[in-house]
Amino acid sequence: MAVSIRLPDSVKKRVDKLAAAQDRTSHAFMVDAIREKVDAEEAKAAFVAEARSRLARMKRAGTGIPAREAFDYLAAKAKGASPPRPRTRKTS
Repeated sequence: MAVSIRLPDSVKKRVDKLAAAQDRTSHAFMVDAIREKVDAEEAKAAFVAEARSRLARMKRAGTGIPAREAFDYLAAKAKGASPPRPRTRKTS
């Protein structure tokens, strides 16, 4: 599919410079940049959808782990400790 895009001269010059440094065409550089952005946005949308699904499941179950306990657990794990996993409990 052919697409036309108008770029400000300042952006076009930057693209040209970076593409040349990579021994690539400006077109290939822009296609890859767009592909990377699309991939990132799709991953972000999937992450948000999964978070919403898990929140809904938690609300239906009426249980959860308080955020402070979860954060304390993760901080201890990051420091190399072996803390006990926080336990779920009924939410209000």
